[in-house]
Amino acid sequence: MIDVIASEWLKLRTLRSNLYLLACSVAAVLACAGIAFMIGRGFDGQTMDERMAFPPNGDGIGNGIAVAYFVFAVLGALAITSEYGTKAIQTSLVAVPRRQVLLLAKVPGLAAVALVAGQALAFLMHAASMAVLGDRAGQLLRDGVTLGTSLSEPGMLASVVVAGLSMAAVALIGLGVGAAVRSTPGALVVLTLIIVVLPVAAKTLPMPLRAQAGSFMIENLPLQIAEVGGGILPPAAAAGLLVAYVVAALTAGATMIMLPGRRIKVLAVGAAAAVLVSAMPAAAAGSPGSGPSTLAWADCPDLVKEMRCASITVPLNWAEPSGRKIDLTVGLLPATGAQRRMGTVFAIPGGPGGSGLTALSKNAGSFAELRGRFDVVSVEPRNTIDKGVLPYDCLVSGPWITWPDTRAEYAELGRRNRAAAERCRAADPEFFDHLDSASVARDMEAIRVALGEERLSFIANSYGGMPAIAYSRLFPGRVRAMVFDGSVNPYADRAWSRLSHEESFTRFAAWCAANTTCALHGRDVGEVWRALVARADRVPVPVKGEPPHAAYSGFDIKEAAAPSIIEPGPEPEFPRWTELAEAIELAADGDASGFADYVRRSTKSPKVPSFTGMNMTHCLDGVGFRDYAEYRQKRREGERVLPNLAGIELWHPLACVGWPAPVTNPPAPLPADELPPFLGVGSWTDFHGVADLVRRVPGSAAVQYQWHGHGLYNSGNSCIISHVNRYLITLRLPAPITVCPKTAP
Repeated sequence: MIDVIASEWLKLRTLRSNLYLLACSVAAVLACAGIAFMIGRGFDGQTMDERMAFPPNGDGIGNGIAVAYFVFAVLGALAITSEYGTKAIQTSLVAVPRRQVLLLAKVPGLAAVALVAGQALAFLMHAASMAVLGDRAGQLLRDGVTLGTSLSEPGMLASVVVAGLSMAAVALIGLGVGAAVRSTPGALVVLTLIIVVLPVAAKTLPMPLRAQAGSFMIENLPLQIAEVGGGILPPAAAAGLLVAYVVAALTAGATMIMLPGRRIKVLAVGAAAAVLVSAMPAAAAGSPGSGPSTLAWADCPDLVKEMRCASITVPLNWAEPSGRKIDLTVGLLPATGAQRRMGTVFAIPGGPGGSGLTALSKNAGSFAELRGRFDVVSVEPRNTIDKGVLPYDCLVSGPWITWPDTRAEYAELGRRNRAAAERCRAADPEFFDHLDSASVARDMEAIRVALGEERLSFIANSYGGMPAIAYSRLFPGRVRAMVFDGSVNPYADRAWSRLSHEESFTRFAAWCAANTTCALHGRDVGEVWRALVARADRVPVPVKGEPPHAAYSGFDIKEAAAPSIIEPGPEPEFPRWTELAEAIELAADGDASGFADYVRRSTKSPKVPSFTGMNMTHCLDGVGFRDYAEYRQKRREGERVLPNLAGIELWHPLACVGWPAPVTNPPAPLPADELPPFLGVGSWTDFHGVADLVRRVPGSAAVQYQWHGHGLYNSGNSCIISHVNRYLITLRLPAPITVCPKTAP
């Protein structure tokens, strides 16, 4: 056998045409460079958001791999078809009567040449693509990958190496095809079909069939083996399939080269081998970490059409799991099948009590890229206010909060709060007393079990951070990844957490100074504001057409103005700042109608009410004060730290004074050593609170969007989506100091 291999090696290396053929592989490098150049030109001409949605170039090899494969496949085919064409095969068979030995003897030399040349070519193709893209290669895209991918990225070196190995595999496939058809033109036709026609045909199919069919194409196997994308197959299955292609081709060649009477045995052995090498790795890979779901999915009325819904039954009181039960509705946006499924992302809604189903349906577009890898689920949590258990009209109303100056006023506020709560609570006291975020977190764990997932990844939006924190405390081993998007931070000092609002007020004042459209232009906005607030605290400003008790104190003015201060609306008009300036000017003249008008539009009340539907979760989560002494202490801190907006940090805590149910989910430390690193994202308004929250888990990181906004992932902010998707897919965090610039208007 060694002598036969040596003779076949001599044939291979002395054929000058083989050297010329390998030289043609340089065309693959040129193809990679040329397409990378066109990608770069197209990328440069896009807006920032368009760039974020640009298709990635990946390792760059895919742009020319068909050319490389064709060259190596022809090299393999010619190793035997040239002998048929010159009739030299008869001499070879006389010298080596065992025909399968003759065929297999060609494998070592061909494989050695293809391995060396394939590796060199793969690295050259990657280097050419990266060089042409230049600095653009590092641009992070919405789907969590960069435009081009350097060898330092996880899995990329393996991807390039496997691409080189796959070229050797294709050479052996060419050898098998050549032996099977015994004709150079025939082999070229078959190889063109395998390498060019079938992959192109697969790309014309609709999704998800396109992704499923494309995953089995040879050109997509290296990326899947290296586990950096390219299809739906796990690495072991992709590797097994590549080997199976080689075995199948060589089996076909060995079958046809044999004498007719011996072909069945060779075909049977080869077919069995091909099935084994493809099926065994696939079976071993399976779907680790997941099992069958017990949820019965069905269509979701009035929601986005691809969304599915199911019901799950959980205990009302988790301390008594065998007691009363309640039903929750779970929503699912299924993975699209574009990539290998990695698990489930749980989108935790804000509020508290917002419907996760409505939010997920409304913001489905933000999850489009993530769904290439994950199912996305959410829930209509137990504290959603329109479940019909508690009176809806009662939950969307509440008392007007005052700023107590004495113990008696503090007690009177507590009496009014308790009375409002009891009106709602009376319908179902047991239900009302179990709407804390820890109970929501336990419901989420029940959903995880029902989904059959070993661990979940999370995106917690706004107040959804509270159930996320509770889940992290209660079930740290079930957290794969955790994103806090503008989430509340129960650990932060209340006054400190509103410093960003003071910064927003400074921006508002600067805008007024620079824009004649501001009603306060030409005046010191800070002085006008502080004078108005101080005067209103002494003598409340009446609202034209409303009874005297609707008059605005300085505390009322600050609470009404706060949402507009931190969110001015679209530039360059900034309509909410424009309206705020007009309301301030009108109030300074003795009429608070400007504030009352825009408060009434969203609340149907002339002053901001303290919604019972929010307080029924806030107060159980420990948002309130221990007593009057703590209130006075926190008030003094706020007055010292917040010169323009002191008091807004006390609004929600004051709503819990006199609450009829005890705290059931007080803030408690996170088990940091049991949790994976977290990612926090936030705008000017909420970044510092989110950053402080995630820093409590070692290795975590935060990204700041340098503009206004809240709930950035759901709102479709491409830069934030790119960082979140990268983290959820690869578990890689951004650099410690990472910012997303303002999106162009």
